[in-house]
Amino acid sequence: MLLTTIIDRVADNGYCIVDNFLPKQQSQALYDYSQQLPAQYWNMAGIGRQQSQTINTMVRNDRIYWLTPDQPEHADYLAIMEELRVEFNRSLFMGLFDYECHLAHYPNGAFYKKHLDAFKGRSNRVLTTVFYLNPEWREEDGGQLVIYGAKGEVLETVLPQQGRLVVFLSDRFVHEVLPSKRDRFSVTGWFRINASVSGIIDPPR
Repeated sequence: MLLTTIIDRVADNGYCIVDNFLPKQQSQALYDYSQQLPAQYWNMAGIGRQQSQTINTMVRNDRIYWLTPDQPEHADYLAIMEELRVEFNRSLFMGLFDYECHLAHYPNGAFYKKHLDAFKGRSNRVLTTVFYLNPEWREEDGGQLVIYGAKGEVLETVLPQQGRLVVFLSDRFVHEVLPSKRDRFSVTGWFRINASVSGIIDPPR
């Protein structure tokens, strides 16, 4: 039922925000896991993809750790997102090929300025997902996701509360992450189409 709600809202509005996407125990387990990761596992997040990727801390200064299906701690979340991918394809014929995601850590003061996750015809990323992990997050803690409309108007200011999932069309909504006042953790991911060339499957990231 929840997956159907997500798909219906994305079909109607291009985005959706749902609370309690996962049971609290699962959300908390991902939060605990992210906190326990050694510092050397986290990498500075870049801008762009593959050969064109650069580090620019004036635009974003979060840290990331990619999730993979061969890690048991990642398997449950990835399995649920696979269910969502299948439902999107079944209901909206989107041709989503796979899903990639990473943990995102915004330390105190970290931000990500206004940007699009994809440009029409120039990216294989179709749908962006953000799943929040921090329990007991307050407005004064900052770190809100701001989603903008076509005319630059604010559509949503999303508090990063544990269990909340945001899904939106990657090439349609400019968005930003406001500066965080404490360590903020989430899972950010993208459903992708296969923009393969000469039979070579388009690589992740």
